[in-house]
Amino acid sequence: MSDASVTPRHVAIIMDGNGRWATQKGWPRLVGHRKGSERVKTIVRAAPDLGITHLTVYAFSTENWKRSTEEVLGLMKLFARYIQREAEALSKENVRMCFIGDRKRLEPKLQELMAWIEKRTENNTRLTLTVAINYGGRDELMRAARKLAQQAAEGLIDPDAIDESMLDGALDTAHLPPPDLVIRTSGETRVSNFLLWQAAYSEYEFTPILWPDFTPEVLAEILSRFGHRDRRFGGVKT
Repeated sequence: MSDASVTPRHVAIIMDGNGRWATQKGWPRLVGHRKGSERVKTIVRAAPDLGITHLTVYAFSTENWKRSTEEVLGLMKLFARYIQREAEALSKENVRMCFIGDRKRLEPKLQELMAWIEKRTENNTRLTLTVAINYGGRDELMRAARKLAQQAAEGLIDPDAIDESMLDGALDTAHLPPPDLVIRTSGETRVSNFLLWQAAYSEYEFTPILWPDFTPEVLAEILSRFGHRDRRFGGVKT
């Protein structure tokens, strides 16, 4: 059954196209990433008024280490700067900030900043902003499997008792409901190793708009279409 009044509570976004946006204008790719970080702030501020309670954004994948050293280092500095500059605003706007992904490869200073802002905003309730850094769906599933295997080896759990809820709890996203809607910008139509388990029954929207040009108005249009989708979760109409 479709209902145009239904709003997805958890929206996940693959923020693609920053580099292309800059290249098309003859600018360095990092200019596009800086513009993209500004766009994140705009969407975060608009999301609650659109009915969104959880917003998850794909900032840096496990595969993005293949990019140039200059670009990777620039992105890491951009992440740190965002945390430092937005801490006060996030607190005032009652936004909780969390991170998913394997943090061990990140610089210790960035790890400290991530833990600091998570602690500072942990009691905020208007919106949960989750940022995926050094995240990959396969990597996440592998780490969760290892965690459960270790618990089984230590006799803490019965391997035969492992079910979907236990795997859910071992994932980075244990604090989140499944995404209702996954959006990818830039015209690409692949999921790129993002929330592979969690998005099993999510709706997808692919837009040609590059992330730096993705406005709250575009988001609102996509959300309005969501209510017309017939979500059966494997069932059939009666």
